[in-house]
Amino acid sequence: MAVRKNQASLTAKEKRDFVNAVLALKRAGRYDAFVSTHNSFIISDTDNGERVGHRSPSFLPWHRRFLLQFEQALQSVDPNVTLPYWDWTADRTASASLWDAGFLGGNGRSSDGQVTTGPFAFAAGGWTLNVRPDSRSYLRRALGSAVASLPTRAETESVLAIQAYDAAPWNSSSEGFRNNLEGWRGVNLHNRVHVWVGGHMTTGMSPNDPVFWLHHCFIDKLWAEWQRRHPGQGYLPAAGTANVVDLGETMKPWNDTTPADMLDHTRHYTYDTGF
Repeated sequence: MAVRKNQASLTAKEKRDFVNAVLALKRAGRYDAFVSTHNSFIISDTDNGERVGHRSPSFLPWHRRFLLQFEQALQSVDPNVTLPYWDWTADRTASASLWDAGFLGGNGRSSDGQVTTGPFAFAAGGWTLNVRPDSRSYLRRALGSAVASLPTRAETESVLAIQAYDAAPWNSSSEGFRNNLEGWRGVNLHNRVHVWVGGHMTTGMSPNDPVFWLHHCFIDKLWAEWQRRHPGQGYLPAAGTANVVDLGETMKPWNDTTPADMLDHTRHYTYDTGF
């Protein structure tokens, strides 16, 4: 059984193996498909129309499936690699080990946001962006520029305490755990982290920054923690809801996986600790 670990506890070899597997997918031309898929759903997911990956109840099972697909791609390169997670309630600064030159690299430079350190710097030669919002082919970040701070432990706990998974109208205005975790309401968790990182993380092409996977792995971990704390609550809506994915309906683009299939993550992996 694969165990997903806190990036702060990874050994130097584990970090190196993860980075090497990501770079191998990029070299093989397999990585950019994940960027394109995510961007296409950012564009198509709307509050008043069909919504699958975002602004909707299936935000969490959709990304759980998306992360699992990426993790399996990494394991096709190196069977020992699992997705690490970034606990941004603890590693909250631009000097955290996450941003070391030996792992994800650091902040973008002030003049143009270009990441110039680490394996995903353009100058390193292995990370040219092909699916991109403009002509610039280098990775960009602006850590802490657009929003001053990452979510705190107390803010995260307040969201984990919410009882109901979701509620009508099942979009970015909904009450419930999912929408508060996604960040359209309340203390703003998931969305705020994207904005704090800045650069490509603020676009639909956010998987261009490998920190995307560590961020969403932590979001998935928080969902698993909410499930543990609220065993009497479950995915909503159950059936018959227009424009969103009900519990037993398949999710695009796979069309072979329902939210119900994604409720038990332990069939695929576990986490090293609880929250």
